[in-house]
Amino acid sequence: MDTSVVHLAGALGKPVWVLSRFDGCWRWLLDREDSPWYPTLRLFRQERPGDWRAVVERVAHELSSVVEGDRRRLLPV
Repeated sequence: MDTSVVHLAGALGKPVWVLSRFDGCWRWLLDREDSPWYPTLRLFRQERPGDWRAVVERVAHELSSVVEGDRRRLLPV
């Protein structure tokens, strides 16, 4: 969610994901998954008002991809 932690992580250049409601805050602009203010930010916005299930499913899928990618880098060749 849009909290001070999100802004701090973004300002420090740390990877940060934001789950935003359909009519989210103006600072995240429209029709984009990134932020011109924080290059390391990824935005997961509701496609329909009140539909958090789809947002959480997308986040879970992306997180799984990140974890699997890290696991492949750590496994011996």
